[in-house]
Amino acid sequence: MFTRFNLPSMALLFVFTACLAPYDVSAGIQDERTGPGAESTTREEVSTNHEYRIGIGDLLNISVWQQKELSQDAVPVRPDGMISLPILRDVRAEGLTCGQLADRLTELLKVYVTSPTVTVVVKEVNSLTIYVMGQVKSSGALVLKNKIRLLQAISMAGGFTPFAHPSDMVVLRKDGARERRIPVNYDRIVSGKSPEQNIQLQGGDTVVVP
Repeated sequence: MFTRFNLPSMALLFVFTACLAPYDVSAGIQDERTGPGAESTTREEVSTNHEYRIGIGDLLNISVWQQKELSQDAVPVRPDGMISLPILRDVRAEGLTCGQLADRLTELLKVYVTSPTVTVVVKEVNSLTIYVMGQVKSSGALVLKNKIRLLQAISMAGGFTPFAHPSDMVVLRKDGARERRIPVNYDRIVSGKSPEQNIQLQGGDTVVVP
């Protein structure tokens, strides 16, 4: 035997049940770490603060869309920081990001090509060379493929000798025509008092351990 239900009563029952259902307060609330805004900020930080800058000795792949004669597969950055390209001849590349160099080449090619589209890719990194000298077990040049921090460089140089004074280290860095001296105290880094002194090294840096 079936019981008849009044349709308006059933509708009221459905609304009442829905109101009692647990509500996920996180629904519709955007996580500040994973939302689109945070993602775009992360990408912007990567592109502006951490993007690789072309250095002397690097090999570049330069592609000009639909212009095979202008595209080059392995363009070396010369010791003077310049690259050589068809039509354009010499163009400065050292110190620029791939995007900046692509923009520069695009502007230069507009004289010869209608609406050129240029892509620049670092095919081989050869410019990340740093030097560690003084009271380390294996002083000399370190040819790197990735950027490293100061303590990593000391480790790659074999560590300190018994006569080292690691609290008086200095990093010499080129700053245009000048050379900057960056004092570093190893003891303050490892003790956690000055972790910021474990700086990221740049190509051409010289670490001096007295």
